[in-house]
Amino acid sequence: MTGRSLCCSPEGIQKAKRALIGYSLTQKALAEELEVTRQPIGKFFTGKPVDRNLFVQICDRLNLEWEEIVAEPVSEPQVNQDNSIDIDAIVQLVREKIKPLIQQRCGTMRVLDMTQPIGLNDIYTSVNILEKITGRQRLGIDELLEQYKSQDFDLFGLNKITEKRVPGLEAVEKYSKLMILGKPGAGKTTFLKYLAIQCIEGKFQAERVPIFVNLKNFAEAANKPGLLQHVTEETINPISSIRDVLTYGKALVLLDGLDEVREEDSDRILKEIREFSDRYPKNQFVMTCRIAAREYIFEKFTEVEVADFDDNQISNFANNWFKDKAVKPETFIKRLEENSRIKELAASPLLLTLLCLAFEESGDFPANRSELYKEGLDALLKKWDAKRGIQREQIYKKLSVQRKEDLLSKMALTTFERGDYFFKQKVAEQYITEYIRNLPDANTDEETLQLDSEQVLRSIEHHHGLVVARAKRIYSFSHLTFHEYFTAREFVVVRQSSEKALQNLVSHITEKYWREVFLLAVGMSPSADRLLLLMKEKIDFMVAGDQRLQEFLLWVQKKSLSVEVYYKPAAVRAFYLDPELKNWLQKIREQLPTRQDYIGDDWQFSNEQKELLQQYYDANKLLIDCLKSDCYVSLEVRQQIEDTLLLPIAEIKQRQQQS
Repeated sequence: MTGRSLCCSPEGIQKAKRALIGYSLTQKALAEELEVTRQPIGKFFTGKPVDRNLFVQICDRLNLEWEEIVAEPVSEPQVNQDNSIDIDAIVQLVREKIKPLIQQRCGTMRVLDMTQPIGLNDIYTSVNILEKITGRQRLGIDELLEQYKSQDFDLFGLNKITEKRVPGLEAVEKYSKLMILGKPGAGKTTFLKYLAIQCIEGKFQAERVPIFVNLKNFAEAANKPGLLQHVTEETINPISSIRDVLTYGKALVLLDGLDEVREEDSDRILKEIREFSDRYPKNQFVMTCRIAAREYIFEKFTEVEVADFDDNQISNFANNWFKDKAVKPETFIKRLEENSRIKELAASPLLLTLLCLAFEESGDFPANRSELYKEGLDALLKKWDAKRGIQREQIYKKLSVQRKEDLLSKMALTTFERGDYFFKQKVAEQYITEYIRNLPDANTDEETLQLDSEQVLRSIEHHHGLVVARAKRIYSFSHLTFHEYFTAREFVVVRQSSEKALQNLVSHITEKYWREVFLLAVGMSPSADRLLLLMKEKIDFMVAGDQRLQEFLLWVQKKSLSVEVYYKPAAVRAFYLDPELKNWLQKIREQLPTRQDYIGDDWQFSNEQKELLQQYYDANKLLIDCLKSDCYVSLEVRQQIEDTLLLPIAEIKQRQQQS
């Protein structure tokens, strides 16, 4: 029996329905068991063509012999008695012919530093869609903050703000013409490839012919062919077969990467797409484009947005990635849960791929997180487009990658110091204007600068996805991690760790939301000596003016010297300072001879002193974490800090005089 699709005979349909009832199944439940959409199951029970493999699977599940259920297929296209063509037969023949091509073009993926392609079905994670475009919501900053409680920032980053999510396949079924928008690396191309593979395998819209078009390749094809000619040359000849498929509305047309089309080709390609979709309106169209690309208007297309990955999608992706590998997915997911800032990046499929590559290499994330974030930024700023041979227009020719990073650093510090996770478009444009007016050969005309700043902001969002619209004319950094990274970069790289810059940074040492900035700053410093010493000095003087607290620290010092344990004195002092610690200090507690002497001491601190003591402890904890973060610090400075940790100021000064 030839052909890739099979149909149920009328008698076969009745047998199948009886078997379905006999097994207490519904069509929906059967679809879920076989991990397909309801559409091909519905076609099976109405006698329409279904992929051969799926047809056999359905029969097996219902304990039926497929040969007894199947109708006799039409082996070749036939002309009906009224001289009309047999379009279903043509569709099946075209599907058969293009199947190897679709599998070759869409069956694998390879991104970033993958050493070899990976099967799409081996790694694919279901995509979710937002039917409301995030950047077009009419919300104010206060409303955004209300949606997204401030205490959640440290736990979830900025990607927690989402609308209702719809499964990608459901969105395609719902809209006959769909424009899918998304940030760089959001999984748009992968989703289109998945649609093509699902279609050709008969698991999604099996009655259609999948036509996958890379719009960049189409735009740059020799002799500038029309879209129909290009599709025919790229798939099969003769052109009449494809034209028949299109005329009868039997194609699933997948147009990938509208934003990748060069500016000089843009008008021609837009005209081709509009005319093509108008000429063949009965077909299913799905097109992808980056958010914030040029304002394309396709009146008959519904625009939706690819949602960031949620926890389930991250877990599914990791399970697929690490399947049958030395590093287990459970290990990756556990470490991800322990690193909220790294986990925030995993909401982006591209950055999640980067995290998997990095983790697979050593079985853990780098201790110096700034190096990992730098790699992620490089992927978005340079590698992602370069790997795919895409050269994008430089909106502002003097703005190199480094200058974009410098601009983002200035913007990050200014907004971070003000606690502005969200900022208005006009404010962002003002930062950009102030930066670009100082570039060589910059046009200082205010109107021109304003226009340039608008284009630069759009360029950063569209090309790199580092700053994104969260509502109409309201922006934020795409990830809180990147906001913090660029803030630290402004101190260390742009201001070159000057004394004034480091003093400014250290002034924020008691502010909890600056914690990650400190860790990143020491991590990206060629030498963290000066910053760590300034932190130590600032911490020591926090309690230097409170006589009662100084007496307490002296008591703590004496207690630490009165016990015999195999821990550094600073660690024992930390134990006395906060006996409720649940982390590594617990080990010291278990080995102390008695706890009665410090539990019995009632220091009668005021509320202000308790708060100051807590700040002092938290700042010391941050300092220790910085020392443990794989930053570069000299042995002398490390030893000096460890030896004087949590000592009263008089003792510290005495030791300084002796050294």
